Amino acid sequence: MHLLVTNDDGVSAPGLFALAEELGKNYQVTVLAPDRNWSASGHVKTMHRPLRVKEVLLADGTIAFASDGAPSDCVALAMLGLIEEKIDLVVSGINPNANLGHDVTYSGTVTAAMEASIWGIPGIAVSLDSPDNHLGDLDYGPAARVAARVVEKVIQHQLRSKTVLNVNVPYLSDEEIKGYHITRQGLRVYRDRLDRRLDPRGQAYYWIGGDTPTGVREEGTDIGALANGYVSITPLQLDLTAKEMFDDLKDWNWIKP
Repeated sequence: MHLLVTNDDGVSAPGLFALAEELGKNYQVTVLAPDRNWSASGHVKTMHRPLRVKEVLLADGTIAFASDGAPSDCVALAMLGLIEEKIDLVVSGINPNANLGHDVTYSGTVTAAMEASIWGIPGIAVSLDSPDNHLGDLDYGPAARVAARVVEKVIQHQLRSKTVLNVNVPYLSDEEIKGYHITRQGLRVYRDRLDRRLDPRGQAYYWIGGDTPTGVREEGTDIGALANGYVSITPLQLDLTAKEMFDDLKDWNWIKP
């Protein structure tokens, strides 16, 4: 079983190394990830410039590949033949922060898994709900072992076509994690604000900032599961069609004036 590991934090990120190291215990693993941080990049496809790829060494001395493209570019490059051996599954992560609710539309971690699904390959995104303002190194070990468990189940049961699993892991020890919940997307609460400033020449520029997003801790959601100490596994589908709106829209007057 050949796994592609990627992320949106860059090939040198400790979460990616922990993931590749854990999955490498039981599977053949190839790492192809961005050469820099692409957090909150969304689903990007680079079409108007060439993409470059170079070999790099991970912390344990193993070879990985780094691209100057986005996370989804990395998956596309692999599928298009940069990685010659067939890839059976793509795992993206481990992101140092949770990807919950509407975060999935921004997340390079999640959209890398979505790119895999577009190519007909199972995709899993893994994120760690690390505490705000954490001092010191994060412990990715429990999240990496959760990822390995999810990979095992996906291989055993297979995913439906055009679906991905968005996995969020509470920042707890193996013993403290209470279990696994299958969840729906929760309601993320954003507190973004626009900061307008002037450069030395008097020209305006803008920062989009604000406080860290929160969420509604509702039972059955990804946000609720994490708050209660459970791993959240949310199945996502690429078909965004709001089928429940069909009847309403058909009732509108579409007769050509």
